[in-house]
Amino acid sequence: MAKKKKNSFVKKVVLSVLLILLIAGGIGGYYAYQTIYKSNINISDKKSQIIYIPTGSDFTDVMNILNEYNILKNPATFEYLAEKKKYKDAVKPGKYRILAKMSNNALINLLKAGLQEPVEINFNGLKTVDQLVSRVCRRIEADSGSFRQALTDNGFLSKYGFNQDNIQALFIPKTYEFYWNTSLDEFFERMAKEYKAFWTDSRKKKAKAIPLSQTDVYTLASIVQAEQCCDNDEKRVIAGLYINRLQQDMPLQSDPTVIYAIGDFTIQRVSTEQTHVESPYNTYVVKGLPPGPIGFASEASLDAVLNYDKNDYIYMCAKEDLSGKHYFATSYEQHCIYAKKYRDALNERNIH
Repeated sequence: MAKKKKNSFVKKVVLSVLLILLIAGGIGGYYAYQTIYKSNINISDKKSQIIYIPTGSDFTDVMNILNEYNILKNPATFEYLAEKKKYKDAVKPGKYRILAKMSNNALINLLKAGLQEPVEINFNGLKTVDQLVSRVCRRIEADSGSFRQALTDNGFLSKYGFNQDNIQALFIPKTYEFYWNTSLDEFFERMAKEYKAFWTDSRKKKAKAIPLSQTDVYTLASIVQAEQCCDNDEKRVIAGLYINRLQQDMPLQSDPTVIYAIGDFTIQRVSTEQTHVESPYNTYVVKGLPPGPIGFASEASLDAVLNYDKNDYIYMCAKEDLSGKHYFATSYEQHCIYAKKYRDALNERNIH
């Protein structure tokens, strides 16, 4: 009888221990689930949140960034799992998009693998190097001061075949994807690669036939684009006109070069006095092409020069309807008729 009681007691103890273990396992499993797989993101009603982890950051910096935006519901569980998954010693800089329902596990995997959100950069509509610096450094981590210094360092630029006067010709305006933490050297290497890809054997052959260097093609294309931003067929006509002037040793007499020389892009009407400004970019004063581009020329503008219209035009004048289109002429007399129409239209609109 005593033996039976003893066996019964042992069974109760075993069952109690098993029950405790099951409860403990359940609690541990639930905690593990909470720590690893349950969403731990706190970004209100937003679908996602972008964060930037600067180059050289360590795990403490990452936690400070996450805490700054109050992204984690429970920072302690994130830290615990980050240590277990060895993320603390594997921080990668960059721009990251954190989704609203991410778990600690998903977030750590994202950051540890360096799965960045790419940034897009284009050079459309830019005229000056300062504008380039401003746009690029709003998109990538690179310091604007260092970038501006690089663009004026002829020793550095010579690696790519340019100098501070013509470096704009390196940049072919279209949309590019970069990672936010792209370094300056990486940025320039990418641009050099894109430049080489644009200048195919066919394009090089066309430039040589004009004959113009690749940089000169870009410089002329920037002038053509400043004269005509949108109509690609008219760009070809304008390119042909300017090539005629170059071949006849005539000054280009392009108003946009005067505006660039002055540096005031709000000018709507170039005055006679302004055409006398002393500058190597003023094509009223200096024959031939300026030292470098007066803007960032698009592929369409570059191809307009390479495939220029073979015409006999020497003169051009904007139309009086201010549509952006132009009259073209072979004689100065005809040009004067068009020029008077344009001047009268500006006077009527009180544009001075």
